[in-house]
Amino acid sequence: MKKLSYTLLFASGLVFGQFFEKDKVFTKQDTLKGSNTSYRDFWDVKKYDLSVEPDFKQKSIKGINTISFDIIKDVTNPTFQIDLQQPMKADKVTASFPIAHYKQDGDFIFITTHKKFKKGEKYTIDVTYSGNPTIAKKAPWDGGWVFTEDEKGNPWMSVADEGIGASIWLPTKDIWSDEPDNGIIMKIITPNDLVGVGNGRLIDKKTDGGKTAYTWQVKNPINAYSIIPNIGKYVNFKDTFNGEKGKLDLDYWVLDYNLDKAKKHFEQVKPMLSAFEYWFGPYPFYEDSYKLVDSPYLGMEHQSNVAYGNQYMNGYLGRDLSGTGVGLKWDFIIIHESGHEWFANNITAKDQADMWIHESFTNYSEVLFTEKYLDKKSADIYAIGIRNIISNDVPIIGKYGVRNEGSGDMYPKGANMIHTIRQVINNDEKFRQILRGLNKDFYHQTVTTQQVENYISSKSGIDFSGVFDQYLRTVKIPTLEYTQNGDSLKFRYTDIVKNLKLPVIINGDQTITPTESWQTVKLKKSTPVEWNPNYYIHYKNVQ
Repeated sequence: MKKLSYTLLFASGLVFGQFFEKDKVFTKQDTLKGSNTSYRDFWDVKKYDLSVEPDFKQKSIKGINTISFDIIKDVTNPTFQIDLQQPMKADKVTASFPIAHYKQDGDFIFITTHKKFKKGEKYTIDVTYSGNPTIAKKAPWDGGWVFTEDEKGNPWMSVADEGIGASIWLPTKDIWSDEPDNGIIMKIITPNDLVGVGNGRLIDKKTDGGKTAYTWQVKNPINAYSIIPNIGKYVNFKDTFNGEKGKLDLDYWVLDYNLDKAKKHFEQVKPMLSAFEYWFGPYPFYEDSYKLVDSPYLGMEHQSNVAYGNQYMNGYLGRDLSGTGVGLKWDFIIIHESGHEWFANNITAKDQADMWIHESFTNYSEVLFTEKYLDKKSADIYAIGIRNIISNDVPIIGKYGVRNEGSGDMYPKGANMIHTIRQVINNDEKFRQILRGLNKDFYHQTVTTQQVENYISSKSGIDFSGVFDQYLRTVKIPTLEYTQNGDSLKFRYTDIVKNLKLPVIINGDQTITPTESWQTVKLKKSTPVEWNPNYYIHYKNVQ
């Protein structure tokens, strides 16, 4: 849930926090994990073909990953970096090219070669791996595997690794900017009395002795942290949704004792898909289906394999993050995590520092769903309500190149930035086409903040660069100071970035464009000015 893993659940209530360490000193290891270094920049992953076999009693896993890739520039005697975090071990490394030497150094496998590689050549690297992976203390808020039991005492296993990286258990090129373009094949090996559920579609099931291998295929590019095996006492039911690209298969895998309530509760999926296709365009992964899977933790947006653990309640574990009551009209995890199929899984940030691209738009998807499912008034109430959990502690954008995320404010504050931009555009159809255009023009791509910012400014015809600087790169919220004398309104902004252009519509039909200097305008009427609360700015009467 990317990273509602930043939302901390306390007995006293829900509070937004984050693991952002503003005084952290970053190391060479951080750079190796978060940058497209010379160990990574000459090859492009095309496919992962992997197997994973967990051992519940030993809390261990073993498997193999075949990494298929293309060489994207000429290079001589390079070193390849494969990520595999301790305490996991690489038991064997082979390749379709001669390996001079390989070693596992900390969280990395370095493969040295004495060979010239030419642009366009295709190769594979096979890594056989095993070990006892890091165990999550409280998934999904921290990364790691979950070895637990369901209500009937059956083994139940999965992993959550968005923040820490898929290499916590799987040898990969663990950087957001390089997704396997041709998808994955994942074989999950389980005891015969359990079921293995992965991403995409089930293409094979074979039983050999006391074990069963479930093979899943994803045809589209996929984030490494979305590659997730789920193992439990699952049962399956199916449905279809008639969407913009035709028939979309809906695939539900739930624990056997949840079947009846899941069939009723998951009726929210079709209205959700209808709303999101209206606002964002077609579901991005028709080839791989849409899937909800019972999870041993709250939730996460794993592509075509959405983890669901909200206990079949509306709201966020029965609570409303907005404090308005609106958030209790629908299941937070179904709506939020599914919204990520468009923003995070279809459009993916190249660097974790730009995770606002995932979270701000997806948090705003809750507002847009509410508008389509209920009404616009309720949606506005919800958007304004979630401002109460904004902390304005550190900027939303983190540090680049070191796998560093910014403030958890990327959820409610980012959503309210988008809500503010929508007010400025003042044309909901144009706004909708911008959202749909983002998902069409950046379809299955990794992007930067600058690409998204420029796109919105270009398509709207409005320069929003100052707005993005204000809300993403500072902790200051614009304050509109004003004084009114009859039909005369005097006003200015304080606490703003230089040259902020953020016009405000007042009294429903009159636009003012405050700056840091005082201005005066004549109002169309002398009654007290009506301020629009949908702009995320503070209003201060200094009269």
